[in-house]
Amino acid sequence: MTICVHIISMNRFRYMVVADNRQRKMPLPDDREPDRCQVLDFPEAVLLTNPLEEEFKGEVDDKYEYSCEDKDLQVHGWICMDPPTGFWQISPSDEFRTGGPLKQNLASHVGPINLAMLVETDTWPYSFPASEEYLKSDQRGNVFGRLMVYDKYFSDSPVPAYGAYVILASPNDAKSWQLQGKGYQFWTQTDEDGYFIISNIRAGDYNLYASVPGFIGDYMCDDTISITPGCEIKIVDLVYEPPRDGPTLWEIGIPDRTAKEFYIPDPNPKYINKLYLNHPDRFRQYGLWERYAELYPDEDLVYTVGVSDYQKEWFFAQVTRKKGDMYQGTTWKIKFKLDDVSQSGVYKLRLALATAHLAELQVRVNDPTIDPPIFTTGLVGKDNAIARHGIHGLYRLYTADIQGSKLVIGDNTIFLTQAMGGSPVVGIMYDYIRLEAPPDSN
Repeated sequence: MTICVHIISMNRFRYMVVADNRQRKMPLPDDREPDRCQVLDFPEAVLLTNPLEEEFKGEVDDKYEYSCEDKDLQVHGWICMDPPTGFWQISPSDEFRTGGPLKQNLASHVGPINLAMLVETDTWPYSFPASEEYLKSDQRGNVFGRLMVYDKYFSDSPVPAYGAYVILASPNDAKSWQLQGKGYQFWTQTDEDGYFIISNIRAGDYNLYASVPGFIGDYMCDDTISITPGCEIKIVDLVYEPPRDGPTLWEIGIPDRTAKEFYIPDPNPKYINKLYLNHPDRFRQYGLWERYAELYPDEDLVYTVGVSDYQKEWFFAQVTRKKGDMYQGTTWKIKFKLDDVSQSGVYKLRLALATAHLAELQVRVNDPTIDPPIFTTGLVGKDNAIARHGIHGLYRLYTADIQGSKLVIGDNTIFLTQAMGGSPVVGIMYDYIRLEAPPDSN
């Protein structure tokens, strides 16, 4: 791989574009000098206190506010207004990226500096490179097929997996497309009928994975797919059966691998980025983790099933609380009623996490003091998505078994404790929570 570093004129190229709705005039690199800014909790984030241009005064500048998912990192760059000139990085292929389509990556920021790989997506793969390591179009293969999803509590028969990501990833010990750090990846999305085509795949062996919006978990095909030059591999209908034991008693959130649907507060007026005022990506503002203790100064979050609205009353991240000079874990409560309880049955609490950072999630039922808890994740995560203004990191799915004898007819409470402290950005984001009754329940 050849990496070219382009440093362009900081005085001419002032307008940065990451997406159609994420573009703006940027402050100058000199605005980050010690006499012009205040460093915040992390060296990447500064408050512009004395910028060269008054319009930027009072804004936060942080490169992570301009990151995006790999699936969207196709074109980004800088614009010079006089003379009208654009400098763009165009990535025709994602095969050099690992971690899948949803992995967060940096785009254009600070410099302006741009790391460029290749150009002209439409003509890729090129025929002119002479290196034997560069495989041309006739040395690659294609895979096509259809993905279905079957959940007997959702439909009587398999339905097309619309909008699913289908990923070919080099085999790895973790058996995960998210954790693969070596080799190659190729991905696409299914159409409304569940069909997919992955083109121009390098020769080699791959595992096939899929992630289906609206359903928890990940699909992995048992068979290894071997790509040879010029091959056209048709895969018979694949059927993903997501984890499910019994009927849904209640659910919180949308299974989409993010926490975007939950309550995201307004930023502290002292720490704003004007780009994200009245913007759908509210989560990209600096310091939102501090708002939790401001909104819940005395008691932690309490959510009542059937009464509370997760869009307004479920904070997007379960973070720590500062007491004195220490940051401590927090305990959220989910209150719900049951009209009937199977005392001998096992209830399943599905916990899909959108991210975790140096966290431990513990689950208790109807007794917040029971030790050990009925379930713990142990220490998990080094995603740092909270500090870096993300709305997800690595997806994790857990299941807590709740014995029916722990539940009662009438009022019940599940206690979700994030037990770790030590930092304001330790914590988790939930993607989706579901309580299932035993499989023999009506």
